[in-house]
Amino acid sequence: MEEFNKDMLRKLAHNVMFDLNDQELEELALDFKDYLKQLDLLNKIDTEGVEEMVYPFETPTTFLRNDEESHVLSASEALANAPKTSQGYIVVPKVVK
Repeated sequence: MEEFNKDMLRKLAHNVMFDLNDQELEELALDFKDYLKQLDLLNKIDTEGVEEMVYPFETPTTFLRNDEESHVLSASEALANAPKTSQGYIVVPKVVK
């Protein structure tokens, strides 16, 4: 894994349009160090011969309800509420590089 520092964290924050001050960067760096320690511990666990789990529970999930349509907006009704549309889609500002 690439070595991290405050400049890397500042660049990542800028890429996702976050403005972080020096104190927030310091806290983020400390949290990141803790996460890396935890990942190191997890990587040290011997998983040789352990069968992969696809789903953590043996019994299937049966408590989910079926979706029932009650009131469905047409595309034109939904687009009428949007401040900006183009070719049948809602236009939103770009938030990630």
